[in-house]
Amino acid sequence: MAVPSGTEAARAFIPAKDFDSSKAFYEALGFKKLLDGDVAIFGVGASALILQRYYKKEWAENCMMQMMVDNLDAWWERIEALDLPKMFGVRPPKAPAMQPWGLRVGYVWDPSGVLWHVAERRKNTPADL
Repeated sequence: MAVPSGTEAARAFIPAKDFDSSKAFYEALGFKKLLDGDVAIFGVGASALILQRYYKKEWAENCMMQMMVDNLDAWWERIEALDLPKMFGVRPPKAPAMQPWGLRVGYVWDPSGVLWHVAERRKNTPADL
């Protein structure tokens, strides 16, 4: 039997220690708030995440997300200009660097401790889409 296709979208649930602070963080980064209620849904490009009013320190600090971008330098300029540690009390972002697995990646932590890998797409690499 064929797998249905055409409308699928996978969205991760992300923990929020302080729901309002996390919402402000994602909006500051440039994510678009699509829904704000018991959960908040944020979109960026063709992707989205669901921010929830649930927090477990062990989970949040082991949760990682990856955002693939075409121009990491442009994103990094924006991230640095925001001064996220001052605005949100988060760990300082770690500047982009080439990683042993072949991606250039910068790291950003959200207010709950979720680690974001902001990675630059490589040309002609289907896994980076």
